Amino acid sequence: MDIARAPDSGTGETSDAPAPPDPVVPPAAPSLGRKVRSAARWSLINTVVLRLGNFATGIVLARFALGPAEWGVYGIAQTVLLVLLSANELGVGLAIVRWEGDARRFAPTVLTLSTLSSGLLYVALFAAAPTVAGLLGSPDAANVLRVMCLCVVIDGVAQVPGGFLTREFAQGRRMVIDGLNFVVSTAVTLLLAFEGRGAMSFAWGAVAGNVVTLIGCALAAPGTLRFGWDTEQARALLRFGLPLAGASLLALAVVNVDTMVVGATLGSVSLGFYVLAFNISGWPVRIISEAARRVSFAGFSRLAASPPALAQGFSRALGVVITGTVPLCVLLAGLAEPVVRLIYGSEWTPAAAALPWLMALGLIRIGSELAYDCLVAVGQRRSLFLVQGLWLVALIPVLLLAAHLNGIVGVSQGHVLVAGGLVVPVFLTALHRGGIGLGRIARACAWPFLGGAVMAVIILGLQRLFGDGRLALLAIGTVALAGYTVCVLPSLDFLRGVDRRDTR
Repeated sequence: MDIARAPDSGTGETSDAPAPPDPVVPPAAPSLGRKVRSAARWSLINTVVLRLGNFATGIVLARFALGPAEWGVYGIAQTVLLVLLSANELGVGLAIVRWEGDARRFAPTVLTLSTLSSGLLYVALFAAAPTVAGLLGSPDAANVLRVMCLCVVIDGVAQVPGGFLTREFAQGRRMVIDGLNFVVSTAVTLLLAFEGRGAMSFAWGAVAGNVVTLIGCALAAPGTLRFGWDTEQARALLRFGLPLAGASLLALAVVNVDTMVVGATLGSVSLGFYVLAFNISGWPVRIISEAARRVSFAGFSRLAASPPALAQGFSRALGVVITGTVPLCVLLAGLAEPVVRLIYGSEWTPAAAALPWLMALGLIRIGSELAYDCLVAVGQRRSLFLVQGLWLVALIPVLLLAAHLNGIVGVSQGHVLVAGGLVVPVFLTALHRGGIGLGRIARACAWPFLGGAVMAVIILGLQRLFGDGRLALLAIGTVALAGYTVCVLPSLDFLRGVDRRDTR
C-alpha cells in the first residue's frame, strides 16, 4: 500500500498562504536528470522485488489456504479501501510534492487536514460497512471492511512524511520502508490465513504493514509529523487539492467499479476468479507503472514551465514504460490458461478466460496513468476530472450489461471497449492541448506495438506446435521475447535520449 507525504517546523500560525505556484522553471538538465534516473532505478528495484514477493505470497495463499470465495471477500474490501484512499486526504498531500518553496512551512496544515478528513471518512465507513458489503453482494465482508479500512487513517497521517520522500526523490529510503512493510504484512497475513481466519488475514496484514510504513516514513523524514493550522493555507490547499481528489476518486472508481459489478451481479465465487485475473493483469502495471509514477509527477512538475522539455520528457517516459510493459502483457495474454493452471492450480482456470482482455486493459491503464500525472503537473485538473467522470459514466452501464451477457469475460471486454474506444482519444486530445503532439506519442509506442504483434504471432504459432507443457512454455516465451527484442532495437537511442530530433 502506497503511503505518501509530510510537515515540519512551524505551528501553522503564519498568515502567508502558499498560493498554487507558477510552474517551476526546470533546473539544469543534468542535475534533475541524475535525480530522476537515480530515483527511477531505486523505484524500479523496489517495485520489482516487492511485486515478486507479493506474487509468491499470492500463490501460497491460493494453493494452500484460501479459495475463490475468500478472494472475493478480499476483493470487495480491497476495492472499498482503494476508493477511500484515493480521496482520504482531500488531495492536499500532493502540495508537498508539487508546490515551490519551503514545503515545511505549510506541511503542518497539510497534516491536520489529511488526518481529520481520513478520520471522518473511516467513521462513516465503519457505520456503513454492513450496508456497503450487502450492496456489493458480500455481506460477510463487513467486518473485514472495518479492519482493513483502518489503513485509511494510517495513510492520512503518513501523507506528509511520505510526500517529502517523494519530493526529494528519496526512493532508496523508500525501498527500505516498503521492504519492512512487506515482511511484516506478509508474515501477519500468512500466519492468520493458515490459522483459518480467511479474508480477515488480509485485513490485519494490511494494517500491520501500514503501521510499519508510517513509522518508517516518520523516521526517514524527521520532524515532519507536527500538526498545525493556518486558515489561509488551508483554503489554498483545498483549492489545489479538491479537484485532484475528485479526479483521483473517479480514477479509482473507474478501475474498481468492475469488482463491484461482478460482486453484485455474479456472486463472490465469480468475483474471486475475476479478482485473481485482475491481479495477474496488474503485474506489469504495478511493476512498471508504479515504479515510474513515484518519480513521474515530481519530474513532470519540474519541467512544466518548458513545453518542449515536458513533451520530450513525457514521450521518453511513455516509451520506456510501454517498451517494458508490452512483452509482459502479450506473454500473459497469449499463455493465459496454461500460466494460471501452472501457477495457481486447475481450480483457478476459470480466471484465465478474462485474462487476455484484462492484459489489454492493463496496457491502456499504464499509458493513461502516466498521462494523468503529466496533466496534473501542467495544471489541467479540470480536464482530468471531466475525463474520469466521462469514463465512469460510460463504464457502469456497459459493465452491467456485459456481466449479464458474458460473465467475467464480458466485464473484461466491456472495460477494454470503453477505455480504448472512448477514453484513449480523450486523453490524446488533452495531451495535445498541453503541448504534447500525437507524433511524439506515436513514436514512443510504434516499435513496442510492432514487437507485441510479432510476439503474438510467435506465441500462437508455437503453441500449436509444442503444446502448453512447462518446457514448451519456457521455449515459447524465450523465442517470443527474442523476437520482441529485435523489433524494439531501433528505438534504443530514443529511449536513452540520444536521438534529439524534434518530433511534434
